[in-house]
Amino acid sequence: MKFDELLTRFSNTTENQRKAIFSTLFITGNKLQTLFDSHIPKVSLKQFMLLSMVRQSKEPLTFTQLGNLLGCSRQNIKKLAEILARKGFITMEQSPLDIRAMCICPTEKVNDYFQNDFLEYQEDLKYLFEVYTEKEIETLFLLLSKLYAGIENLEKKIADERCSES
Repeated sequence: MKFDELLTRFSNTTENQRKAIFSTLFITGNKLQTLFDSHIPKVSLKQFMLLSMVRQSKEPLTFTQLGNLLGCSRQNIKKLAEILARKGFITMEQSPLDIRAMCICPTEKVNDYFQNDFLEYQEDLKYLFEVYTEKEIETLFLLLSKLYAGIENLEKKIADERCSES
């Protein structure tokens, strides 16, 4: 079965469209990770996203804060950070605000990476989105922001259910 056939099969009701959207998000994430893992130099897509967050932050972020931003556990961030530290992209330091927490700090190698190797990745992003008009990109951006709000809503519901079970 082709992806287009699957979408057509699920386009007849709102309920089926919800299922198709959910499936598409999962499949799209896997496809993007596979594409970029084989194409981004020196780092995996997950490592790249962590570096990107660390680089954009005005202050050092803890493993927990980065896990919340990237939608994964503190332990996953720690594993990614250990690999990136071995590669010389980051250092791990004790948080100045909480002695129990570790922060990730970028090294000069991160800036070099984004100024040089990242340029090819930026071209790939342009290519990925060239099938959209500027208005469609704006709409997609707004809809994905709303999807994120829906995810937060679901997280709250699940947390509330766990609390009521305790």
